[in-house]
Amino acid sequence: MKTRLRGTVTSDVNSKTLKVEVQRRYRHPKYGKIVRGRTVCHTHDPQERGKLGDVVEIIESKPHSKLKRWELVKVVQASDEVAVKASLETEADVPEATGATADNTPAPDGQPVSAPEGLAEPPTGAAGAAGSPEGLA
Repeated sequence: MKTRLRGTVTSDVNSKTLKVEVQRRYRHPKYGKIVRGRTVCHTHDPQERGKLGDVVEIIESKPHSKLKRWELVKVVQASDEVAVKASLETEADVPEATGATADNTPAPDGQPVSAPEGLAEPPTGAAGAAGSPEGLA
């Protein structure tokens, strides 16, 4: 019997090939903690049915290439491409932890953004603007 796995498509860039990530949980042999692991399977998809974010079922097969040892059986759950693209875009546009937006403008509540406690203020003056320590010009 050939092994069947269920995973999520993480890449569909290549022609007739998908990268499917299979999540698994197991007990660590020494420490006993339940840890998460993942396996990335390069999967043959001749009809190119799988898309980014889909949950798919794959089965063991003969080697199709150096890395491809799996074939797509079916798409279990199709993903919403708009939601996947939106989540990727929002990860890139996360504001900094200081409360400033991406273009370093103050926070929307009108309060100026200050340095966190314990950090010294940046140097001012000609020497500080040039980036060299004072006295070493």
